[in-house]
Amino acid sequence: MNRQEDIEQQMIVKWSQQATIRGKYPELKLLYHIPNERKCSAREGARLKSMGVKSGVPDLCLPVARGKHHGLYIELKTKSGKVSDAQKWWQAELNGQDYLSAVCYGWEQAIKVLADYLEGKL
Repeated sequence: MNRQEDIEQQMIVKWSQQATIRGKYPELKLLYHIPNERKCSAREGARLKSMGVKSGVPDLCLPVARGKHHGLYIELKTKSGKVSDAQKWWQAELNGQDYLSAVCYGWEQAIKVLADYLEGKL
């Protein structure tokens, strides 16, 4: 993640933790970040890979079923961000397993997807 994506993701989490939002969507207590982006030494990278860290895994997970979906994954991008081939692969695989995997460009789009998902609109 780049610095701007970090800030946007923090805005999503901050939104999800507001009392009024949690009152409306209590399931947001289960929203979590998947810390898959790391700059580290080759040795540390090999250790993390051996523990299951995989390239392209989405940034956020909401393990809450809605409709035909088992849960929601969000790949967060800045408004000018690009989706990598590994991220496209994960999105297709997750969607194929009846999860909803969405790419969101900016925090505003991500909170709309979260709210729409929890309201059963997606």
